[in-house]
Amino acid sequence: MLGVIMRIISFSLVSWLGKDSPFMFVWIFNTLDAILLSWCAVLKKDRAYTLLNVFWIFVGLVGIARAMNWL
Repeated sequence: MLGVIMRIISFSLVSWLGKDSPFMFVWIFNTLDAILLSWCAVLKKDRAYTLLNVFWIFVGLVGIARAMNWL
């Protein structure tokens, strides 16, 4: 439940603040959320949800790298 609440908060933040949203915070927050939800999916042996959230971990890492101008 915590991971779902984290995801709602981060997407709400981006929706409300738009271009003024703190992108690095949102990317880090979303990546931590994906890690948490991936772990829960692994414990429940839900392969599809695990794959989905592992994908979002990689997207988050790319987003963090872009926000820090590494890419």
